[in-house]
Amino acid sequence: MKNNKYVVPPKTKIKLADFPPDDTGPFKNKEAAAQKLADDIAKLPELQARLYAQDNYALLIILQGIDAAGKDGTVKHVMSGVNPTGCQVTSFKSPTHEELDHDYLWRHVKALPARGMIGIFNRSYYEEVLVVRVHPELLEHEKLPKHLKPKELWERRYGEINDFEHFLVDNGVEILKFFLHLSKDEQKKRFLSRLEAEDKNWKYSEADVKERAFWDDYQAAYEDMLNNTSTERAPWHVVPADHKWFTRVVVADAVVNKLEEMDPRYPKVDEQRKEELAAARKLLESEK
Repeated sequence: MKNNKYVVPPKTKIKLADFPPDDTGPFKNKEAAAQKLADDIAKLPELQARLYAQDNYALLIILQGIDAAGKDGTVKHVMSGVNPTGCQVTSFKSPTHEELDHDYLWRHVKALPARGMIGIFNRSYYEEVLVVRVHPELLEHEKLPKHLKPKELWERRYGEINDFEHFLVDNGVEILKFFLHLSKDEQKKRFLSRLEAEDKNWKYSEADVKERAFWDDYQAAYEDMLNNTSTERAPWHVVPADHKWFTRVVVADAVVNKLEEMDPRYPKVDEQRKEELAAARKLLESEK
């Protein structure tokens, strides 16, 4: 598919209203997209195996989105065929007391994928310019020096995040960032589904519903985040999220394209190693 229509162009100002959350691209329905998704999921194990064997690069996938946008399901389906040995998923909840005693990037740095690995952040350091911006009272818990003014804080954090991501890319950690763009009506349907279906009751949280009162504030914060942190080295993808099946198609397509672009290769064996392997084979074949 390799469609750039969902990528936020660096150094431009976009409006979320220009990205319909119910878009399904070239596909009329789930059945029409099924083969595309299956093909991409089938490609991932080999690409991941080569990334792991090469051991030079890592891939960091960041998923952001409003509650019920489908982050967990996207990970579950897109990465279903990937070897768990080479993939790690980190979900970031409210910071602990220990984490609040450090800078806001500290806990994320600890969770970065090692070379050869695919790392997935389910929410990330971007919460520091989203939920903390919508609820600035949370800054009181971060123990920041008093002279740091909230009015100037967000612009500085955008710059710090961009510098951090450029540093990662310069050191072999490629980055894919996805904002799962869900409509307010679809979120309501998903919340009601959690209330009505017993096997989904565990997903319901009163806090999720209360946050709907801040919907417009969150949309403004997301838009500002996208406009300030979509860079050439780490651009944002605005993924339509009203149809879960299409969300997965877009994410899987982007992950496959990124790994193919990285083009990881199995390490080549030098002559000395070939001789060692030949000797090992001869020894095994000589066994009775």
